[in-house]
Amino acid sequence: MKHIGNCPNRASLEAIGLEDVASAHWNLPPSNLILQTLLRGEGILTDTGALSIATGEFTGRSPKDRFIVDDVKTSSRVDWGEINQKMSPDDFGTLLSDVQDYMGGKRVFVRDAAVGADPGTRINVRVVTEKAWSNLFVHNMFLRLDAENVKLADPAWHIVCAPGYQACPNRHGCRQGNVSAIDFTRKIILIAGSGYTGEIKKGMFSVMNFELPEVHNVLPMHCSSNMSADGDVAVFFGLSGTGKTTLSSDPLRSLIGDDEHGWTNDGIFNMEGGCYAKTIDLSVESEPQIFNAIKYGALLENIGFKEDGVTPDYEDDTITPNTRVSYPVDHIDGSIKSGMGGHPTDVFFLTCDAFGVLPPISKLDANGVMFHFISGYTAKVAGTEAGVVEPQTTFSACFGAPFLPLAPTDYAKMLGERIEKHGVRMWLVNTGWSGGGYGVGSRIKLSYTRAMITAALNGELHSVEMRKDTVFNLNVPTSCPGVPTELLSPRETWSDKVEFDKVSAGLARRFVDNFSKFENTATDAMRSGGPRVLEAAALKG
Repeated sequence: MKHIGNCPNRASLEAIGLEDVASAHWNLPPSNLILQTLLRGEGILTDTGALSIATGEFTGRSPKDRFIVDDVKTSSRVDWGEINQKMSPDDFGTLLSDVQDYMGGKRVFVRDAAVGADPGTRINVRVVTEKAWSNLFVHNMFLRLDAENVKLADPAWHIVCAPGYQACPNRHGCRQGNVSAIDFTRKIILIAGSGYTGEIKKGMFSVMNFELPEVHNVLPMHCSSNMSADGDVAVFFGLSGTGKTTLSSDPLRSLIGDDEHGWTNDGIFNMEGGCYAKTIDLSVESEPQIFNAIKYGALLENIGFKEDGVTPDYEDDTITPNTRVSYPVDHIDGSIKSGMGGHPTDVFFLTCDAFGVLPPISKLDANGVMFHFISGYTAKVAGTEAGVVEPQTTFSACFGAPFLPLAPTDYAKMLGERIEKHGVRMWLVNTGWSGGGYGVGSRIKLSYTRAMITAALNGELHSVEMRKDTVFNLNVPTSCPGVPTELLSPRETWSDKVEFDKVSAGLARRFVDNFSKFENTATDAMRSGGPRVLEAAALKG
């Protein structure tokens, strides 16, 4: 095997069974990875210097093709079901052997990196990729090791990413040709049949979600975070499309991290070294920090172009509406280099309510926090997927169900303990619609949402009068600086009050029905934080 690049002392790939590859390019800098991609005709250098690639058939994660090996280590701990699907140790072993054979004789790209800014819980990982641009993604998204630490690298985990290999359902115990499988005993993640880079980072996030709670008593969180000049930390939970990345990229605050964090006894830390932002409809006016971060070293995925073929067209969703960019966190001016911060003063649950009935901001009590954290609500809007003709509810426990090996209530209990201990203020923020649902009302302006979050962080909402939303059981401020008063009361923004009551009652029922899945593990306090179905029924009637 030929070794190229910064090859550590423990450079052998024998531990992962890849000693038969033709050559291994070790820890190449971005410039070399970009060059390798261009030479293979697999990318375009855009007018900003960013590299643009297409991930192929898969332009997003494939949750139905994610598996965890069922063995002694996982059998009694993992919350098995549709999200955490079982793969036998033998099937994983066969898949591993076949991927090893596939990679044999090929040129591969190897990167030594780490996950977790907290030194006490950090995990070293070695990633072997078939594509140079996949390796660039790892460079952007995982913690980068300097030359000296690369020499000392001793990986606890390995990831092998082979998008060109097609799995066999009958042979490998999977569903189709693409598969993502995690073996917690072998400490290996296999990704085959899909070039979507998000599978790499979400695989390691699943590892952290499994190991951190039990081994280190650390709460893993699918969230972004930032910090004020005074050191006050804010955390933002939210599913895709709710504004998590946008709202944490605040020019008046310093970014700690974009997507995945841990909460220790000392505060929070970023698990990653970069940001993975959606780019659909991106503009310099609406999201200047993200827009300006797309420069040399950034990796664009599945975007369209203007007529010149090198200028990105962020409104083009021809390939997918899930267009993405990854870039190192230091592409954001003023980002926190250490990736660490103190205990949060405020935590925001973000939801994009396409039905237009949730208040734009509400203050949550302890029980409401538990209910809405376990619920993890947002709504898909009509037109984003084939067959979706009206808003559809989406519930993802802890705002990250696809990455949670343990029961959602386990994470919720840990969050509740930390909120109580550190006196954290909790908020539910609707970044969705007002004055009617999607197609009737209008999306709440980003400037209004920023004003509400700023007011919450500055303490300007602490002393204002609150009204009780009797259906959703929420405490809603009656005024907020920089925000029209009527916007704070969703019912008042609707011209058809009867229709509002009907839609509101329907959404409340969906919340309660979804929460019934957690009846066996949820506490009475958790249940009491949700909507009041009797009040909702009275409105509907």
